[in-house]
Amino acid sequence: MKKTIKVEICDTTMRDGTQGMGVSLSTPAKLRLLRRLDDIGMDFVEGGFPSAALKDAEFFREAAKMRLAHARLVAFGSTRLVGIPAAHDHHLIKLADAGAEVVSVVGKTWSLHVRDVLRTTRDENLAMISDTVRFLKNRGKVVLFDAEHFYDGWKDSPAFTMEAVKAAVEAGCDCVVLCDTNGGCVPHEIYAITKDVVSALQVRVGVHTHNDTGMAAANSIEAVRAGARHVQGTINGYGERCGNADLCTVIPTLELKMDMTCVGRANLKELRGVSVFVDELTNMRRDERLPYVGKCAFAHKAGLHVNAVEKNPRAVEHITPALVGNERSVLLSDASGKSSVLMKAIEMGVMGLKKSSTELPAVVSALKDLEGKGYAFEAADASFRILVQKILKKHRPFFELEGFRVIVEKRGRDEPCLSEATIKVRVKDEIAHTVGEGNGPVDALDSALRKALTKFYPAIAKVLLTDFQVRILDPEVATGAKTRVLIESGDGQETWGTVGVSPNIIEASWEALVDSVEYKLFKDEEKAGRKRRKHD
Repeated sequence: MKKTIKVEICDTTMRDGTQGMGVSLSTPAKLRLLRRLDDIGMDFVEGGFPSAALKDAEFFREAAKMRLAHARLVAFGSTRLVGIPAAHDHHLIKLADAGAEVVSVVGKTWSLHVRDVLRTTRDENLAMISDTVRFLKNRGKVVLFDAEHFYDGWKDSPAFTMEAVKAAVEAGCDCVVLCDTNGGCVPHEIYAITKDVVSALQVRVGVHTHNDTGMAAANSIEAVRAGARHVQGTINGYGERCGNADLCTVIPTLELKMDMTCVGRANLKELRGVSVFVDELTNMRRDERLPYVGKCAFAHKAGLHVNAVEKNPRAVEHITPALVGNERSVLLSDASGKSSVLMKAIEMGVMGLKKSSTELPAVVSALKDLEGKGYAFEAADASFRILVQKILKKHRPFFELEGFRVIVEKRGRDEPCLSEATIKVRVKDEIAHTVGEGNGPVDALDSALRKALTKFYPAIAKVLLTDFQVRILDPEVATGAKTRVLIESGDGQETWGTVGVSPNIIEASWEALVDSVEYKLFKDEEKAGRKRRKHD
């Protein structure tokens, strides 16, 4: 029986990832992330640079109180300073005292850096590496030696680079991590160099790649193919400049394409959840085009693809989406046919619509007509569901608009703009007349609508607008252009998109707002109905 190869995964999101533009994590956020990464089965989690940042030192103090089921916490640091003994280097002392079982030490392995950055000699650089590793090993640490700029150094002088790495190995390091720090290497280079290093060393070899050529994940895979058994990277590829190897791409590729073990097949199902969790934790806009875990990864739009999915998903999908916690979706456009519309309706939970239904051509016709007027339903699933419900005559309005007024006022050159909305709606036989203020006219309108409806539908209080996008559809008519408004909403359990189109941006926003609220109320009513039927 073939033995499955184990590849260690070291997540560096808390250190490398936070070096990316706009990415930051508080200590409580890092502790939450540590727990989530431990739950998914990461072998190592790098927590930060305790000797350089007070926040990181605080994190390690708090993390030491946690009981981890699988992950080993890693503290990051660098080799001792030039001319200072390791035992007297305060950075190394803090690193050793951080409370982490494992330390990751970065050292120079490129002659250019030794000469132009450290501005020291080859012999001193070798001493810095060996002294540092030996000091940390004497303190009982597991030592990962990050060979900084290794691949560039190798291309400049293999002998110099290997001499530096061997200094770490002879001092007792547990793993040599080869770094493509500039991110400029291509896969065939990574493979060839890593293979030579693996054959030359009697210690575990790892890889740490950056994404400056867009090949960090591919380079990591090639290093593993050449014999590396330890991979470092970040969730969603966060990191300095163009980022690091995206573990959400590397891990499933190794597990599903190369028959290797990283976090295990069962934990793979949590991968999309972890990806989304990190985006939310860092307050970063989600990239839905990410391989494996992005919303677009298994989204089908072309008629030929949708038809194939309907018959056999393997025809157009390289894996089953559920393996990584994702799901299939069908995108709609003015080119969508009956198969696409039917599959989307079923995906959205529409009951009673079949290929033979007389209403299906009407749904397709309405969709094409609206798309021709500027509507886009790819990111507006909720509006599509409501459209279908209306055509099937299964939709009932939860309220009726009697009227609204929006005022934007600026009382002086240096005064802020004030936005106020007044709205009157009818719910059954009762009128609600409310006023709301906001940062802008749409925010004020949203506030007024919530005030009007919360009395009748308390669940509305849970709905939050998470995104608001405006697209000018015909810019050639300047300020008279038709606008499309896309709104993304959520209630903590689900997110949904709605769309509105009008030459008046407020009216377009209102249309999307109404769909958003009615979708929430409709879904809650639907769930309540299912519970009643189950109880009966």
